[in-house]
Formats: sequence, structure tokens, C-alpha cells
Amino acid sequence: MLNTLLLVFFLTMIIHTAETLSYSIRYAGVRVNKLAVALSLVGIVVLVSRTANLIQAPMTAHFVDFAKTDGSFDLLRFLRISLFASSIGTIVGIALFPSCIRLSARVITRLEVAGSIPKLISGVTVQQLKNTTKYIKKPTFKLSQFRYLGVSKRFLAMNIVVTAFYSVGVLSSLYAAHLYPTYATTASQASGLINGIATILLTIFIDPQLGLITDKALHDEAQRKQLGKIYALLMTTRFLGTLLAQFFLVPSAYFIGWIVKLLF
Repeated sequence: MLNTLLLVFFLTMIIHTAETLSYSIRYAGVRVNKLAVALSLVGIVVLVSRTANLIQAPMTAHFVDFAKTDGSFDLLRFLRISLFASSIGTIVGIALFPSCIRLSARVITRLEVAGSIPKLISGVTVQQLKNTTKYIKKPTFKLSQFRYLGVSKRFLAMNIVVTAFYSVGVLSSLYAAHLYPTYATTASQASGLINGIATILLTIFIDPQLGLITDKALHDEAQRKQLGKIYALLMTTRFLGTLLAQFFLVPSAYFIGWIVKLLF
């Protein structure tokens, strides 16, 4: 069981590290004025995240099955440990942010020349892989750099809440399956009840505002210089959202159970 937990922890880290680093790819696209190409790379990063999730989700569900046969098994503790991996993964993404910006800018430029991902990958040499070390940059963090960025507090608070809902969706549905064994199968498939709330908030409040911020940076040099700090601020609120998810886990599970019992 410990090996399974470690693997789930690692996969969860990968998921949230990849999603956090998507900000650096967007920023690199703005810096080299090739945002459309950058967004295609973001799609690849999201694919990596979803592939890891395809493996992670059923392995996490194994905890629920094990809890049925072992009454002493502390399922909630294991789920919280798994959820904590999302916070660690976000921190890793924040730490890699400066390095990934420089590396992404290089990849975006080469992708435009290559014309496709397969050609880009096939053209990579061992020497080029060794040279990636020169793109490593130590992250710096100062609270003063986040002042006067023109980002509303409501937008930042909403980003925290949305991240919390997304982080906890699958885990809360699995815990609901444990709390309501009569409706276990239905509850385990009801993560959309939580993620649906996050999707609505994301579509209405987050994506349009993020698009406006990025668009302004493309056409305004002063805004472009601040964009990296704005993305760093958003990644910080994303990290806070993963911590808030710990408080959402149990209430979300009971909410799913209540809905499932009400409808079925």
C-alpha cells in the first residue's frame, strides 16, 4: 500500500507541476511574440497532465476498495496525503518557472522552424539536451514585486477557490463512495458535481480576465514587463488553492453524498 501511495503522490505532483508550468509557456510565447505557437505547447503539457491523471485516478480509487476490507485503514489520511502532493507539485512548478520560461522560448522558436512536434523531437540531439542546463535560472521571490500589478483581489480570490475545487473533485467523490457505500459506484463517478462548479467559475471569471491580461501584454510593453510577475502571483494563489482544498475535501464528499441520495 505504501508503494501505491508513493506512486499516487508522484503522479499528483506531475499533474500539478505540469499545469503550473503552463503559465511559463504562455509567458514565453508573449515574450517572443508567438502566443499561438505557445498555446499549442500548452496543449501538450495538458496532455501530459491528463495522461498522469488517467493512471493516478484508478490507483487512488484502490484506497477506497482497500478500506472496505480493512477497517483500520485511515482512508481520509491517505487522501489528504495525496492532496498534499498537489501543493508540492505547485511549488515545484513555481521553482521551475524562470527556467521553463527561457527553455520554452527556445522550444517555441525551434517549433516554428520545424513546423511540427514530431519533427522538433526528431531533430533534438544529445548535445542540445546537455545544453538545456544553461537555461536553468534560480527563482527569486519578493513580496514587494507583487505591488501595484493592477490585478483585482476578487480575481485572485476566485483563482484560489477554483483551484481548490479542481484539486479536490476526484478525491471528494472517492471519499463520498466510502461514506455512502450504498451509493458507492454512483458517488465515485460524481466528481463532476464539484469540478462542474470549478468549470463554471473558471469560464465566467478566470479565463476571460486571464485572456485580457495576456492580450494587453502583447500590445503594451509596460504590461509585458509585468506579465511575469502577474503569472507568478497567479501561481502563488494556485498554491493557496491547493491548501484550501484540504478544507474542502470532507464537506465536498458530504455534498456529493447528499446530491446522490437526493437524486437516486
